[in-house]
Amino acid sequence: MRQIVNINDNWTFIKSNVDVQTAQSAEGENIDIPFTWNNIDGQDGGNDYVRDAFWFVKKFEKPKFEKDETVYLEFKGVNSSSEIWLNGNLITSHDGGYSTFRVEIKEFLQDNNILCVKTDNSKTEKVYPQTADFTFYGGIYRDVNILIVNENHFDLDFYGAPGIKVDASVKDSDGIVTVTAYVKGGGTPKISILDSDENIVATGESGQPITIQSAHLWNGIQDPYLYKAKAELVVDEKSVDEVTLNFGFRYYSVDPKKGFFLNGKSYPLRGVCRHQDRKALGNAITKLQHDEDAALIKEIGANTVRLAHYQHDDYFYDLCDKYGFVVWAEIPYISRHMPQANENAVLQMKELIYQQYHHASICVWGVSNEITMYRKHKKDMLALHRKLNDLCHELDPSRLTTLACFAMCSFWNKSAHITDLVSWNLYLGWYVPGKFLNDVWLGLFKLFYPKRCLGMSEYGAECMPNLHSKHPRRGDNSEEYQLNYHEYMLDFFDRNPRLWATHVWNMFDFAADARNQGGEPGMNHKGLVTFDRKIKKDSFYLYKAYWSSIPFVYICGKRFANRTGKTTKIKVISNLENVTLTHNGAPVKGKKNGKHSFLFKIKMTDTNSIRAQSGEYFDECEIKRAAKPDYDYKLHVKSETQSWQK
Repeated sequence: MRQIVNINDNWTFIKSNVDVQTAQSAEGENIDIPFTWNNIDGQDGGNDYVRDAFWFVKKFEKPKFEKDETVYLEFKGVNSSSEIWLNGNLITSHDGGYSTFRVEIKEFLQDNNILCVKTDNSKTEKVYPQTADFTFYGGIYRDVNILIVNENHFDLDFYGAPGIKVDASVKDSDGIVTVTAYVKGGGTPKISILDSDENIVATGESGQPITIQSAHLWNGIQDPYLYKAKAELVVDEKSVDEVTLNFGFRYYSVDPKKGFFLNGKSYPLRGVCRHQDRKALGNAITKLQHDEDAALIKEIGANTVRLAHYQHDDYFYDLCDKYGFVVWAEIPYISRHMPQANENAVLQMKELIYQQYHHASICVWGVSNEITMYRKHKKDMLALHRKLNDLCHELDPSRLTTLACFAMCSFWNKSAHITDLVSWNLYLGWYVPGKFLNDVWLGLFKLFYPKRCLGMSEYGAECMPNLHSKHPRRGDNSEEYQLNYHEYMLDFFDRNPRLWATHVWNMFDFAADARNQGGEPGMNHKGLVTFDRKIKKDSFYLYKAYWSSIPFVYICGKRFANRTGKTTKIKVISNLENVTLTHNGAPVKGKKNGKHSFLFKIKMTDTNSIRAQSGEYFDECEIKRAAKPDYDYKLHVKSETQSWQK
């Protein structure tokens, strides 16, 4: 049976663009995978992080395998381009930094082996992405495995796919699943369907529909029920290979006036975008950190995630299945169309679909993001959009396509009318003054295109949780302005259920080394959670109040600990009906100041103990009266709003 041997440990990193013969014997830094060389310089601003070709070297003994077995190398993520050399032989190369690829190595193995991986994130016109508001970390930043399989096995050579394809649909109350196995060599695939308790509920043949009567539906965050498709390859009555994938039964539709429907019921998609990187780690993150991200998204009650702007780790798609997040999955065809990279965009789309096809969570394929930011090669750009859209429908007729339009892209731009759905990246109230313009913009779009399904793929405001203001203003990067902005946007979405999906930009702060204005250089601080995941900003709790049913009370402005003036306002957020406040033990009158917020005014003393409570739920903090404010707007007014870098 199949063996998976992880070889993440004990590599040598050679930070030099040398030839392979030199790399095999060169001295370097001893490291473990995952690893990126841009974990620091890719996060400090200046747009000067190292983009070059460097080497990773791994020495290993020949693995044990039988004569009727073969051996593969599997790379889960190498950014951006790579060459794989084994014992001096170039055995494969790969362009694209976010997908799985494999290569058979049996014929190249010796008793003692030297694996050299040339990893290249240099600037090029042939591989996406090259122009975008995030850092392109170089390195081997996901798992590297040796796979030992029988010479008869489920295909491992096809676009990094798992070797089986799972198609699941719903007819009346029954689930229909077809598991198609792709075999290299010989043998007969045996298909079993298991429920969530690992009980076999049906069996069948490859490529033939299997009916699950009264199927338990995958129903988003309320009930993300998963089945398993198990394929065994049988040769001479012996099972020689096996693949098991999770899947779910669900159906959905989108109405231009009523929004998204899941399993026949209205299900407005309200959620977040996610970048995968971390402070001082870059993209080289662990499963535990993926778990933490998913748990934070779950905590605020989001029911959808846009996984921007590339293929994410297989493990995170599994988490989305598990938690019930409806996923927008996309490729890094972003910002600037590059005619020389057309085939690379097609390749990355094929890899994304073939590798992630089985996931119940994925409902839409995204073909591009803000691609009209640059106006060159318009005809070729439109042709590629049509090609990608047709490709998605050819490879996967069951799902819809979408794209994220640049804010300055006009309603009638041809690129906005190719895919099944469309969303816009709009920052009205941040890059552009006037939050009310969101209502104006949506009204005009409905007027021009009443039958077009519209969503909002990005919106947000910069926030550094150490910056505060008693009079928050657009561009001040204060926690208070971000909170005000998002409160307006959440009410705006409540007024406009026709939006098929909305995605906050972003769930987490992330690195964008080209950024040099607005808060801390090299960072995008629009997250609801800080880059290190240690601080949940006030806006995080606002979304939790709107979206989550888990009761809580939260006092805003805790980090605004030193305040001037004789009085100050205390804002409390809760998803409970009534909240009381005490100041130094005495009750304070207040009022509801929004759907989920309460406002109180207190007379300041030198030290002010604040307690907000609703039933058994409460929150506490202490603020002090100070001679000088924690925050001076004039020092921070020079923000990214004055240098639109999107």
